[in-house]
Amino acid sequence: MNFDQKNILIVGASSGIGLATAQLLSGLGAHLFTASRHLSPELQALATTHVAYDATQPVGAAFDALPDTLHGVVYCPGSIKLRPFERIPVEDFLGDFDLNVLGAVRVLQATMKRLKKAEGGASVVLFSTVAADTGMSFHASIATAKAAVEGLTRALAAEYAASNVRVNCIAPSLTNTPLAAALLNSPEKVEAGGKRHPLQRIGQPEDLAHTASFLLSDHSSFVTGQTLAVDGGMGKLK
Repeated sequence: MNFDQKNILIVGASSGIGLATAQLLSGLGAHLFTASRHLSPELQALATTHVAYDATQPVGAAFDALPDTLHGVVYCPGSIKLRPFERIPVEDFLGDFDLNVLGAVRVLQATMKRLKKAEGGASVVLFSTVAADTGMSFHASIATAKAAVEGLTRALAAEYAASNVRVNCIAPSLTNTPLAAALLNSPEKVEAGGKRHPLQRIGQPEDLAHTASFLLSDHSSFVTGQTLAVDGGMGKLK
């Protein structure tokens, strides 16, 4: 895949899946623009134009310096707060919805005009979770928010198909990122997490980065409105 001359914005690129995607696309020649609350040393090592941005806040002038045309936007911020339903404050439901859904809305409303200008079309990649389609205990808040992300994906894919802006979503299972650190903080937990997957391992950020790069590339030019499960078979197999 060749991303030469393509301008890609990655929101939430300081660590985890966002960082892995930035590292991959940088090696494939993309002109990278990244946004996150802080600039990690790993992200700083890449040739990227970085913007300090909190996805729970209004965009304001944060993206004013972006180029007039964008060929892709990847929205990576997410949250994991697992607890019994009766112990989840309504405020946590609101917080998960704000970060995962409204954060994506804010970013895409601020960048859609740039995406529509891309010659040959543009691509948006959002992130869901295996728990949005497969019922899992203690996932009520994040599953609710990510199910809304999947609905947003389909709605925007339909609305912007005529503008040749594709919108797709990736649904990972347990992935080895800082966000999941509390769930993977011992070899025993990593082993147990892997055994829950038919492929007998947990996900790695690179697994998701390669899927995101496919959806951003011309190789997926006939794919839109889809949620791709990258979950080691957890969502469909026993």
